[in-house]
Amino acid sequence: DTITAGAGALDSMVARASAKAGLGGLEFYAGIPGTIGGALTMNAGCYGAETKDILVSARGLTRSGERVDYALADFGYTYRHSEAPADIIWIEATFRGTPDDPEAVAARIAEITSRRELTQPIREKTGGSTFKNPPGHSSWKLVDEAGWRGKLFRATGGGAMFSELHSNFMINPGEATAADIEGLGDAVRADVQSKLNVNLEWEIKRIGRPL
Repeated sequence: DTITAGAGALDSMVARASAKAGLGGLEFYAGIPGTIGGALTMNAGCYGAETKDILVSARGLTRSGERVDYALADFGYTYRHSEAPADIIWIEATFRGTPDDPEAVAARIAEITSRRELTQPIREKTGGSTFKNPPGHSSWKLVDEAGWRGKLFRATGGGAMFSELHSNFMINPGEATAADIEGLGDAVRADVQSKLNVNLEWEIKRIGRPL
């Protein structure tokens, strides 16, 4: 009832491989546009399920080349967060599913995929969900209430915006710069804090240094 996947494997492909093997429980990975390594790092999840619900163990390397083995409890998972050291290079993970009819699992994956295509701008240039959901709130509703759905923000380039389809998805309409994207996110965070007194935390991992 377990499946082992390399850290570079796409979440959606792991979900489909599990379906073919007659294992349920990993269907939600079909709705996450990332890899297993990313899922381990941030306790990725959607549609009511998270990595912590199915993970058994993971293996990785430190920057010095030492192998490390982590059991589920070692991650200290909370919402979109792990206590594992950020510098571990994950190699693979083992997940536990529930034996099920392959066709039934595949049908649930198809439902998730269809729902995602209808409600998320998956064919746009986007990094996925921009902000974590604050306790008791949905980030997309907060962005909406603050008036940022579909509103273009320019800093140094062509501009970035939150999708008309799903207002927690920041998109690059074509010529956005990094400054446009980060500037938009920070502007929305400040506006939501000012208008609604709610703190939005980035869910997207930003890498690099500002110029």
